[in-house]
Amino acid sequence: MTMVAHPYPDCLAKGELDDLMTIMEDSFEPRFGEGWSRSQCSGMLGDRNSWVSITSEEGEPTGFALSRMIVDEAELLLIAVRPAYRGKGIGAGLLQQVCETAAAKGAKRLHLEVRDGNAAANLYQASGFQTIGRRKNYYRGGNGERFDAITLSLQLDRETV
Repeated sequence: MTMVAHPYPDCLAKGELDDLMTIMEDSFEPRFGEGWSRSQCSGMLGDRNSWVSITSEEGEPTGFALSRMIVDEAELLLIAVRPAYRGKGIGAGLLQQVCETAAAKGAKRLHLEVRDGNAAANLYQASGFQTIGRRKNYYRGGNGERFDAITLSLQLDRETV
């Protein structure tokens, strides 16, 4: 697996936004309303406080994580692994990289939201994230269904991440 981390969004190589969108389209079911549009991703990547990591295997994009800093806290905005590549540790590797980059940038905590019932919650819990809240009906799926978001947080200024 190859992982390319871009600490600044303007470092994206030509085609990497295309790779990110390929991963996005394969990874998020429209039913849950979690995936972002190309313009949303492009807009976030224009923010100098954001960064993205993209993984690939044999030239095929496999996963990405999009994060940002806000003062001394970081937020994992999106993380995705294409279904054909799940179960290989890609998501865990991306999450570890986000934690390390956030800590190196001075973040004391990392926050994220996950749809209630999303299998990724298991990864977050295994990585030490704690539930700190719930947002009722936060996600709106393609058919109008509503889903709660669980808010999680991880203390980064500890000995092991």
